Amino acid sequence: MSSMDVIKLDRTKHWMDFVNPSVDEVEEIMEKYDFHSLDRDAILEENQYARIDTYDNYLFIVLHFPKFEQRTKRYIHNEFNIFISKNYLLTFRYFNTSAVNKLKEKNEDINAAKKEMEEEDMQFNTGIILYELIDNLLLKVMKMLEYFGKELRSLESDLLDIDSGKLIEEIMIKKRNIITLKHMIKPQIAVLKLIEIRMNELFNGEVELYFENLEDKLDKIYSDIQLLQENIDSMEDTLKSVFEFKTNTTIKYLTVFSAFMLPLTLVTSFFWMNIEQATFHNTLITWSIIGTIFTLAISVYFLMRWKKI
Repeated sequence: MSSMDVIKLDRTKHWMDFVNPSVDEVEEIMEKYDFHSLDRDAILEENQYARIDTYDNYLFIVLHFPKFEQRTKRYIHNEFNIFISKNYLLTFRYFNTSAVNKLKEKNEDINAAKKEMEEEDMQFNTGIILYELIDNLLLKVMKMLEYFGKELRSLESDLLDIDSGKLIEEIMIKKRNIITLKHMIKPQIAVLKLIEIRMNELFNGEVELYFENLEDKLDKIYSDIQLLQENIDSMEDTLKSVFEFKTNTTIKYLTVFSAFMLPLTLVTSFFWMNIEQATFHNTLITWSIIGTIFTLAISVYFLMRWKKI
């Protein structure tokens, strides 16, 4: 279901936030603000990579932030399409997120306090609002990675318990999610540097320090993702080693079992149990065969112990 909120920043500035907008809503905004037709296509179609397009009067930005899908246990792209100028900020997205809702509530509280203080002329910078929006989303990603790390540590404690059928599945899901996060975040490092440059040009250097801070956070996020990837790769290697050890142990037990059974197979194949000449009714022959079998089996057992197989 689509929704739209308008937050008035001051007499001339506003922020409009669209969640799951319809085609008609997008068309109306495109016509009202005279945005480029390519921007319309970018909103209505899924964009795989982050980008920034510079126009005379505004900037168009596409960013991606992870959203956890509980049903599949996967991270999916929560795409943000952003239009910004000195007088307006327009955001289009297709999933609700608490990080944006908290920022809207904060600005609504400021507007309410502003009215009580009768400070209608208080100036707001749309660039600062965009900074706070991206900052809140990056902080949410950092908390998500922190929780991700705790889950990996929990998996490490169960790593030797490969009797649990879900362990391998959990590791594969985590590895897939890390790859998704890496592919999502890495392209945005370069885009955020371009955003800083373009925002400084648009706002005459007023927001430079703010967006430098965002670059630092994004670099830290990417470093954390790389560490998580190294961790999950190490866990996968350990799991493979455990499987190899278990397989070798199984083969060893099968070898010991075969050491007992093969002599019996040899004897029955050579003499054939229903041949009278074999004289199996003779006690000496019977016990001689049994003794030979046990001797061979015990010899194989001690040979394996000596070779540490």
